[in-house]
Amino acid sequence: MTDSLSSSSRPATITDVAREAGTGKTSVSRYLNGETNVLSDDLRQRIEAAIQRLNYRPNQMARGLKRGRNRLLGMLVADLTNPYTIEVLQGVEAACHALGYMPLICHAANEIEMERRFVQLMTTYRVEGLIVNPLGAEEAVLRPLRGGGIPAVLVDRTVEGFEADLIGLDNENAVRLGVQHLLDRGFDSIQFIVQPFQQVSSRRERESAFRAAMVARGQATEPTVVLDLNDPASVDAALEALDARIDAAHQHGGKRAALFVANAPVALVVARHLRNRFGEAWQERAALLSIDDPEWAELIGITTIRQPTYDIGYKAVEFVHERIEGVAGDARVVLLPGTLVERASTAKSVQIAL
Repeated sequence: MTDSLSSSSRPATITDVAREAGTGKTSVSRYLNGETNVLSDDLRQRIEAAIQRLNYRPNQMARGLKRGRNRLLGMLVADLTNPYTIEVLQGVEAACHALGYMPLICHAANEIEMERRFVQLMTTYRVEGLIVNPLGAEEAVLRPLRGGGIPAVLVDRTVEGFEADLIGLDNENAVRLGVQHLLDRGFDSIQFIVQPFQQVSSRRERESAFRAAMVARGQATEPTVVLDLNDPASVDAALEALDARIDAAHQHGGKRAALFVANAPVALVVARHLRNRFGEAWQERAALLSIDDPEWAELIGITTIRQPTYDIGYKAVEFVHERIEGVAGDARVVLLPGTLVERASTAKSVQIAL
């Protein structure tokens, strides 16, 4: 039997294992399901040997569907190119491994229609639960999850009208930490830069928290600079506005402008612009601080508020696992603290010769 099977291109089946071990499929199924206590030592050893000889690999999907469980955990992300997302995924993958899930990653690429398509797709794949880093604009996109009875956990962003567990950064405290740092370093005028924020809860929270933190310290606030990464004209206009702020500060006693950026993708655009305009000495003209701590921030010395991305991803899986296992109750919100990572870009302000 072993020889004839090895000459065939098809993989071994549970029937093949049972025949090779000289037993029935029920005994093999019990072995595969961990019910070895009901098998004799001799039978267990024969099944083990047969599995090894035939190189048998169980069809986990078929076994899962038969039990009503497939151990698939979906994750829908808004932007896979964002370093934040990659770092969260590391925590998701670690927790999936620990809890016995297989992650199914879908990238919406910041497109509502793509998000809608993947939500529908994952319901057809019958994922047991879903972790969503949503675009944030439309509750209707996520509504099929409710009809399908699929537990969902939101990461970083809420969606109005869609009640679910949420895990993310404590934006208010993170922004307050950044403002406090800049003011303590002697910057009395701070410019906040963010992507379009009206439809994304985390951006709204950071913009609002910035204004509140400045008012609490008796500081004036300038109009928020909005930089839309998907609109070249918006990028150009935002950078022109920053140039005007930097030049005005320089003309006012040689001061540096302080720039507080809401996330890493925007910070990268701003940092490149500063380097192109002022060269390696750009930090003599502008102090730069950003939420998120990508690897490149250390290379060019940018102060950041580091998010606990690994913990966010791990906790998201734990939350959805608990819901899958039947934990009920109101939606839970867990906001984790950020960590200030001080680097050269926000060193104490220096006077520049006019």
